[in-house]
Amino acid sequence: MLRYRRHYFMATGIHSQAVAAEFMEHAQQEQEHADKIAERIRQLAGRPISTRRALVQEPRAVRRGSSLIDMIKEDLIAERIAIESYTEMIRYFGDNDPLPGG
Repeated sequence: MLRYRRHYFMATGIHSQAVAAEFMEHAQQEQEHADKIAERIRQLAGRPISTRRALVQEPRAVRRGSSLIDMIKEDLIAERIAIESYTEMIRYFGDNDPLPGG
């Protein structure tokens, strides 16, 4: 979410308005995802991450771009990493989720 918001504010150039709007839409979607994950962690008696440092750590494979093309590439790489992480979590928990509807 923070990366998409940063890209929203950093977007410049001839097509930046449309691309920036897309960045903001993705930022809002990612915030919704983060809220759902935090709620699920709480349901499982855990504590969601609450420190800024932990929240802003990015995978080393993601570098910070300055052009619109670099920003879009950065976001695609980060999305692929997120999908891999979610897939691993699904495999790990499988049908063993201790709460109904998990």
